[in-house]
Amino acid sequence: MPVMSKVEAAFCRSEPWRAFTAKVVMPWVLNGEGLAGEVLEIGAGAGANTAALAAAHPRATITASDIDPVMVGAARARLTNFGTQVTVQQADTTRLPFEAGRFDATVSLLMLHHVVDWQRAITEVARVLRPGGRFLGYDLTASRSAKALHLADRSAHQLINPYQLRHALEEARFVDITVTHGLGRLVARFDATKP
Repeated sequence: MPVMSKVEAAFCRSEPWRAFTAKVVMPWVLNGEGLAGEVLEIGAGAGANTAALAAAHPRATITASDIDPVMVGAARARLTNFGTQVTVQQADTTRLPFEAGRFDATVSLLMLHHVVDWQRAITEVARVLRPGGRFLGYDLTASRSAKALHLADRSAHQLINPYQLRHALEEARFVDITVTHGLGRLVARFDATKP
């Protein structure tokens, strides 16, 4: 799984992204759902989303994971104020180092397209969720705008067609799947449950 480009890494560390994610992204993705119990965030980057999740959901214990050691270091520094509510761990989303059935929810925020084998990542998420566990998130779709953005920054990616996303969630045996478009079909929000 590739690491972020320098452009994306700088963007994910920025204050405007932190504010936008807390005020706009998280409420839209979670759609009013509260998080509690053991929560895994895959591809946490520099921890901006994790901080927003932790602040809004104090009953959740969050494990923030990312493959990029630079992002892991940035997330650890950013999230120290949350104490034991948040831990940060380097992890490859296609081979998660967690036992089966550990988490009550997994959150993926604008990162699956960076996992070239994102279908495998979905299978891993299903493995580490408990029965009844939720997989929530959003990602860029295979749109012209998203393709242009990633060609410009030259980051490794595999943009996702929402229909392929639904199929991959079904293949991983998720149920109660919803996939909805946003921002003029530039992104897709998803929610699925492990039976």
